Amino acid sequence: MIDLSILSTISLLLLPAAAKQCVNITVPFQLSARNGVFDIPILQTNLDATTFTQNVTSIRGNFTNIALVDYATVTGDYEISAQYCTPDNGTSPNSVLQFLTHGIGFDKSYVKPRIYDWAKAIGPYWDIAYNDFNYSYIDVAVDQYRYSTLSIDRFGIGNSSIADPLNIVQAPAELNAIYKLTMMLRNGTMPGVSHSFNKIVHVGHSFGSSLTYELASMYPAASDGLILTGFSQNGSFLPGTVASWDSKLARLNDPLRFGSTSASSLEELISMIPISEVLSFLGSLNLTLAGFENIVNGTNILDLFSGIAGGFPMMQDLPTGYLTWVDAGSNQYAFLLPGYFAPNILTFIESTKQPYTLGEILTLPSVPIAAPNFKGPVQIVTGEQDVIFCGGDCLMTGNPDLASIPAKSATAFPASSAFEAYIQPNTGHAINVHYNSTGAYHVIQNFLSQHGLSSS
Repeated sequence: MIDLSILSTISLLLLPAAAKQCVNITVPFQLSARNGVFDIPILQTNLDATTFTQNVTSIRGNFTNIALVDYATVTGDYEISAQYCTPDNGTSPNSVLQFLTHGIGFDKSYVKPRIYDWAKAIGPYWDIAYNDFNYSYIDVAVDQYRYSTLSIDRFGIGNSSIADPLNIVQAPAELNAIYKLTMMLRNGTMPGVSHSFNKIVHVGHSFGSSLTYELASMYPAASDGLILTGFSQNGSFLPGTVASWDSKLARLNDPLRFGSTSASSLEELISMIPISEVLSFLGSLNLTLAGFENIVNGTNILDLFSGIAGGFPMMQDLPTGYLTWVDAGSNQYAFLLPGYFAPNILTFIESTKQPYTLGEILTLPSVPIAAPNFKGPVQIVTGEQDVIFCGGDCLMTGNPDLASIPAKSATAFPASSAFEAYIQPNTGHAINVHYNSTGAYHVIQNFLSQHGLSSS
């Protein structure tokens, strides 16, 4: 007798490979948000950034409250850069869309490698092109589970509109952008998207999860389901994380991406470097390629090289209120678990990192206590060794009745139809860049399918 499971497997192998269809779109929106007004001097130097870090991490008091002088409604016409993906044969009346919001340090846009030829490519947090897209969340969600996705560059980041990094690009403004775009998707009014979606799941990572959680608290009817990755409501480890970043002005840390240095000035500078003498000096050190890579990865030289190897990219000329962590070491500490990520991934996520703003750091503590009226299913997916939200061990609760630190958030969703806190083993904060990332992706899709949010 023929084993039907074998026939089923064979039939799946014989089917043509699915291929997502993606388009990049620019979405205009009218901002209207109640932001904080902060009394902080304009940053001029990297030492000013250090002073800011000292202030926000001090136990003397809540620096957000200390610097806050008022609230103001900020308005204006801005744009969000997004990528819209559908299954290879398009959408159907039963299609469900996943709205993807990245966290600090990432974006949604495709980025080609800028450092040597150590790997093929790495892209955004949701659609990483490393190792033939084997790390791509969107590939799994769209090609294997038939969801549509909209991944955005958060307001103020990446290819979305750049704005005042202190008093405009804050959590409330970014939340307003997410809400406005969600309503466009429901109403069928989003440019470049010829479909209106009755069911939308909001998926976030880290700060993107915090914004997604705030969406459910303020606008509980806007979403049909929440997936909060790299998340818990324990903020006690955030000061240590911010301190570990040793923040610098983005335009000084990576001047060829975030500054305003002209290509001609750079070419003139390079022409002045005595290349033969440099090569002779390096030769005298008997450095292997691996040794040279270790030097580069251990300093912020990598951030300068990322711009040089990029072939004079378009420089953003960011205001000094845009910050970034100092180097790959800080990146690894916050986002990666040693031994469980491909060696070249750290190099690439450092060379393609995105900045964060003063306003974002100051409004991180503004997450509400609960989302009491949200009725959809909620899943938290956090790496077991997440440093930012679990201090490096999500199972270390000190309470035998509490399975994990993220599980405590069950009380924040008293009306939800289902709640699950899943802990991904052998994984740090940035789940999507670890070896076992796709395991977490399937956990997410299966949770949605089990709770009435499958797509067809």
